[in-house]
Amino acid sequence: MRLRTPLSEEDVRSLKVGDKVALDGVLYTGRDEMHIRALEYAKEGRKLPIDLSGGALYHCGPIVKKDGSKWRVIAAGPTTSGRMDSMEPEFIRHFGVRAIIGKGGMSQATVDAMKEHGCVYLAFTGGAAVLAAERVTDVKGVEWLDLGMPEAMWALEVEEFGPLIVAMDANGDSLYKRVDEEVAGNLPRVRKMIGI
Repeated sequence: MRLRTPLSEEDVRSLKVGDKVALDGVLYTGRDEMHIRALEYAKEGRKLPIDLSGGALYHCGPIVKKDGSKWRVIAAGPTTSGRMDSMEPEFIRHFGVRAIIGKGGMSQATVDAMKEHGCVYLAFTGGAAVLAAERVTDVKGVEWLDLGMPEAMWALEVEEFGPLIVAMDANGDSLYKRVDEEVAGNLPRVRKMIGI
């Protein structure tokens, strides 16, 4: 399925764990420092330089090169989302993002915030940084470059960005939770097989 940003709540709530998605439009990158600063802005009642409502937030620290006055993305692989997990529920509530893109999944608290506010987690394959960069058609801008290239908030125009897998949906389902439960259910059998 192909979707265009900004995403509507209806778009997002129609997605189910396991669906394959590609995105067109603009993605915004954000790692630890971007989350910290954005939430500080929210606490102080200040507006972000970019309206993230309906947006897709990509957990990514891209490698970007400046050619003359234009930026060009060299690599844009996903960052492990667990690094932002403690901040993500509040981030979703404050800024109205509809999709988080990353790798490794996030906690039940984030799943709960996604269910409450209409957001999904889209898993992107780690190690595919060059493939991701090939899907970036333009760098629309950058904010907070003082945080450093990987921590800045980049606005990336993308075409058919993916493949992305819905790993946590807006209905409270999580692929990671399913796997954990399956593994836990199989542990007694495995222990018996290996004699522990």
